[in-house]
Amino acid sequence: MLTYQECLEMSGLSASEVDAIAEHEHVDPIIAMAMGNYLVEHQGEKLIKRIILDDITKAERQGDDEHAALLRRVVEHFIATHPDAGL
Repeated sequence: MLTYQECLEMSGLSASEVDAIAEHEHVDPIIAMAMGNYLVEHQGEKLIKRIILDDITKAERQGDDEHAALLRRVVEHFIATHPDAGL
């Protein structure tokens, strides 16, 4: 049986990126990881970036500046590690 960490390492995503997808889609992290991996493998990087940007907007609207700042770092890392997301 694979561990969560092993699945994460194979997903092409960071734990924070998976958490952002889980937050946006209201699903467990393991489901978000599968969704994110599918998107990464099928040219869906722009959608993942949009998901994280939506999470930033939501955090800002709620006045959660700390969470918004964390998510900004997440999207910066995502774009740096998935260049097709920045297009």
